[in-house]
Amino acid sequence: MSTTPLTGPLCTRGSLAAELRELGLRPGETLLVHSSLSALGWVCGGAGTVVQALLDVLGTQGTLVVPTHSGDNSDPAGWCAPPVPETWWAEIRAAMPGYDPRTTPTRGVGRIPETLRTWPGALRSAHPQTSFAAVGADARAIVDGHALDCRLGERSPLARLEEAAARILLLGAGFGSCTAFHLAEYRIPAPVVDNSFAVITPRGRRWRTVRDTSISEERFEELGADFARERPVLRGRVGAAEARLFALADAVGYAETWLAAHRPRRGPSAGTGPDSTTARESTAVHRPGRTVEG
Repeated sequence: MSTTPLTGPLCTRGSLAAELRELGLRPGETLLVHSSLSALGWVCGGAGTVVQALLDVLGTQGTLVVPTHSGDNSDPAGWCAPPVPETWWAEIRAAMPGYDPRTTPTRGVGRIPETLRTWPGALRSAHPQTSFAAVGADARAIVDGHALDCRLGERSPLARLEEAAARILLLGAGFGSCTAFHLAEYRIPAPVVDNSFAVITPRGRRWRTVRDTSISEERFEELGADFARERPVLRGRVGAAEARLFALADAVGYAETWLAAHRPRRGPSAGTGPDSTTARESTAVHRPGRTVEG
């Protein structure tokens, strides 16, 4: 057993709520949070304390939203961190559990989203790989209608968040985690790829393949740095974590122009497989070995 003293700062429900208010978070707003629990310091009560502090500030009329992605529900032909033997692929496709919004755990998005996924009253969207969970006044309007062939586009919660004038809070997380930038990818030219996953249907569990826009986190950190220099971004500290708060619609609009100029992805459609566009897509979806601290 380690006898090394814990390092701080010590974060409590009250201290976190006070610092979130000081940052500029307002009661009644809709908020998408990307987070790292470990970045905050020592949190008394862990991830549940952070969720409760956020809800305290948003109040009964606010809505808290987090990504609850489960990218391991995907075609093993595209896995690369780590890859699996090709001889396993057929069996994995046959045995992968179908996505159930009530029970499928998150992967790679941290402990705070996994905690909110099971929070009393939480609702979760229907996509097997890129779901979002929400708690609060507008939760159902945010998560309903998430189409299987639209991971992070117009028929996903990201577009509903844009309509709701939501803001994004990066709480100890970098711009590489900013899923709203993916919505911009759907609005500029991009390859279309096959995307596969296991779903539960009225006829039981099925393996489905759909066509969807290719998505990639490539250069998101650079995009975010330029955005933060040129657009209104509130900055502060919550615990030990760097926190940034900004309008989702502003981020999406900026990303549309920036990605078209700095990271064009025009090209032919691609299928799945270890050398395909799909295999090089967003690590949140196609690299099930990836984890995010906290």
